[in-house]
Amino acid sequence: MRHRKKGKKIGRTSSHRKRTLQALSNALIENKRITTTVAKAKALRPFVEPLITRAKEDTQHNRRQVFRHLQNKEAIQELFSEVSDRVGDRPGGYTRIIRLGQRSGDGAELAMIELVDYNDVPPADAGGSGSGGTRRGSGKGRRQPSEQEQEEQASSAERKGPEGAEADQDTESSDEEG
Repeated sequence: MRHRKKGKKIGRTSSHRKRTLQALSNALIENKRITTTVAKAKALRPFVEPLITRAKEDTQHNRRQVFRHLQNKEAIQELFSEVSDRVGDRPGGYTRIIRLGQRSGDGAELAMIELVDYNDVPPADAGGSGSGGTRRGSGKGRRQPSEQEQEEQASSAERKGPEGAEADQDTESSDEEG
């Protein structure tokens, strides 16, 4: 049983674990996104999130407390200036862990840990509409037409007249639904 055993040991001694988490935290603050193993990412999250919470209030005491863990003046400056501005209104949950698959060399499970507010990719639509389409077929359902195809559709609609264009739109909408 592992009752009341807080934190992951990640196969290291106490001092080695402390320096590993310190280095990972510095890299995360500097780069906003790092790739590491899932175990290290899960160990890093409870280490770095309280530091980000302290950075929201810029006092001498908080700077010293964070420096005690990070030991890097540049990381402290970055954390208290830029990062704290982005996360100022967020009540917690500053990091996100995304699994990436296995490393080819030793098969270790890889993950990307990133600061949530620095994500430049919008999240995928979680509308609950099921799968993104079939894996077979020509891909007509979700594919966006290119500019050339849009021009061809517009010219064919002009040739058919207004009634033919409406009929084309009806068939296209039924293709998207089905």
